[in-house]
Amino acid sequence: MALDASQKEAERQRALDYHEFPKPGKLEIRPTKPMATARDLARAYSPGVAEACTEIAADPAKATRYTAKRNLVAVISNGTAVLGLGNIGAQASKPVMEGKAVLFKKFAGIDCFDIEVDEADPEALADIVCKLEPTFGAINLEDIKAPDCFTVERICRERMGIPVFHDDQHGTAIVVAAAAQNALKIAGKQPEDIKIVGLGAGAAGVACLTMLHKMGVPLENITVFDRDGVLHPDRQNLAPEQMLFTRSEQSTTLEQALKGADMFLGVSGPGALPADYVREMADNPIILALANPVPEIMPEEAREASPGAMIATGRSDYPNQVNNVLCFPFIFRGALDAESKEINDAMKLACVDAIASLARQTTSAEVGVAYEGETLTFGPEYLIPKPFDPRLLPTIAVAVAKAAMESGAARRNLDLEAYRQTLEAEVFRSSLIMRGVFAAARRSKRKIVFAEGEDDRVLRAAQAMVEDSVDTPILVGRPEVVAGRLERAGLSIQPGRDFEIVNPESDDRYRDYWQAYHEVMRRQGVTPDLAKAVLRTNTTAIAATMVHRGEADSMICGTFGQYLWHLNYVTQMLATNELSPAGALSLVILDEGPLFVADTHVNVEQTPETLARTVLAAARHVRRFGAEPKIALCSGSQFGNLDSRSGRAMRGALAILDSEARDFEYEGEMHTDAALDANLRERLLPGNRLSGRANVLLFANTDAAGAARNLLKTAAGGLEVGPILMGMGNRAHIVTPGVTPRGLLNIAALAGSDVSSYG
Repeated sequence: MALDASQKEAERQRALDYHEFPKPGKLEIRPTKPMATARDLARAYSPGVAEACTEIAADPAKATRYTAKRNLVAVISNGTAVLGLGNIGAQASKPVMEGKAVLFKKFAGIDCFDIEVDEADPEALADIVCKLEPTFGAINLEDIKAPDCFTVERICRERMGIPVFHDDQHGTAIVVAAAAQNALKIAGKQPEDIKIVGLGAGAAGVACLTMLHKMGVPLENITVFDRDGVLHPDRQNLAPEQMLFTRSEQSTTLEQALKGADMFLGVSGPGALPADYVREMADNPIILALANPVPEIMPEEAREASPGAMIATGRSDYPNQVNNVLCFPFIFRGALDAESKEINDAMKLACVDAIASLARQTTSAEVGVAYEGETLTFGPEYLIPKPFDPRLLPTIAVAVAKAAMESGAARRNLDLEAYRQTLEAEVFRSSLIMRGVFAAARRSKRKIVFAEGEDDRVLRAAQAMVEDSVDTPILVGRPEVVAGRLERAGLSIQPGRDFEIVNPESDDRYRDYWQAYHEVMRRQGVTPDLAKAVLRTNTTAIAATMVHRGEADSMICGTFGQYLWHLNYVTQMLATNELSPAGALSLVILDEGPLFVADTHVNVEQTPETLARTVLAAARHVRRFGAEPKIALCSGSQFGNLDSRSGRAMRGALAILDSEARDFEYEGEMHTDAALDANLRERLLPGNRLSGRANVLLFANTDAAGAARNLLKTAAGGLEVGPILMGMGNRAHIVTPGVTPRGLLNIAALAGSDVSSYG
């Protein structure tokens, strides 16, 4: 959707606000050790810190034991080649470097300092970087222009004993090589037999071609062009890395080179590959058109020119996006954990193989849910995995660590299976747990009706939905009120174009709605006049009726009012013998990982039967997020030591659950500290059936569950997703009055995911 000038300015301001508020920048530093007492301070600094210093002085390798070095990366740039902005200088590059540091943290749990250096001379810049070695476990060079980047990396790799990785070169090259490996498998071709034409001889282009050569493509089969024409032996001022590809005749043209070529690699500019040239390529050519945001040739043009073409771009709105985030967080994770001296060719090729093999594997259940509606079967439309595939971290990091150990680069030997298990657990403790849900919402094309469509928070969430997903918002509200608030908030969405609107005062379907409501409620004391009154004033009932009639796939309500009041109307219209409220589940995202709390709103006082049903529903929904449920039944009683109401209810629920085999872990009744502390729990009940930290806390009444949820949000700084209404087939969700626009967007993503089988 093209934006006009005012919309572009509004979007620009939103981007600036994102970087400025609530505090400038995207990073902060937090302590990882207790700092609450004088003893803590004495250990953190003087005199206790001297013990760590003397150990490191005696053995420098111990820095990775007593400091954060093994998990600390420097993202370093001089700002000479920033994104599509060019040479904007070191300071202007800082937002980008902060962003890269955030990606390291979010995708792989790696801490970063971004360092912007005002130094244009590549040898001087390299000297500065080398002097930082005592601080960091690895160096990520970023956005340094070619050919300077080759010089900087070469010097740093020669002088430093830690990994140095220029992601613009090698991250892109690794993902390209993975896509090429799989495309060649599909085409039935071998690397040594193919002919490649490259357009663009900068850092990324040269690195990609070098990686393809290391995969087995002969140098004489590679022809490279840049803005000055073909690379040939008489070209001047080429870096040694570029000279590797100067084997062509000076007179060679791009059109000539592409005749019969098997692969085109473009890292140049928009529209640089004419469709006529593609027609002259070999059958089923591989087109890697990576210029961003407009590639060298649009995928539809390339496919029209050669129907069997396998195409990858840098864009997220086409299949096979070549995105460095598939690589760099995870290759660094493996290198750091193995305490590697470098990231060598063996580690890069291991990363290539890991990414490529992951795309060939059967898609896991959580990835299938996250990318509902997309083709995730290995083939021309799925050559490389999706960025939010949770298997990327354990698969790539383990492969890289293994290669580091086998190639002699590692200083630390890892138990690879134990390492894999640690990484797999880490994946589901991260706040990325919602990312897959958002991706699913972008593919599902569901209609989501907001009962309180006039609320500013709803309008902002609807704006974000339109920008970030393919779901259609439906707003229940007066058109003139909605229009006025959209204008006041500076939002660009418009009724008819971006969302549907239902006017509770005069919608043409009013008669159909009240009659549908009356038909359902006629034997529950609702007269036609009462049905008319309800459907004229009660927006929750309107939304529920729309879902009942199939005019919307799911509804969201609750931005004002009491939860159970809304639940009454939701249940009236949407509950059936198969679907009825089983409980409300809140996901609270903490620094330590996600924690689910139930039942926070539905069953005010639980019975053994409702508790057992809530447990089963919670287990289904936890798996919706790609995690295995470990459910603790929490009570004031601990393993039978108190004859309280909650203790009896929990013991009754356990008996019901134990009556059949279950495929998830649960245990009770216990205090919450025992649920979260496996060592304490083992002392209290040796051999209990819950392993590790529980990830679901189930309480016997909404008072206790709500208190736990609120404490986790406020005192522990958790971010809530939910409450998630379980048992209703994903057809309804009820938020709470304190919900933020982001919270509504999270719920909309859940509602927008076509996962009704979760109940």
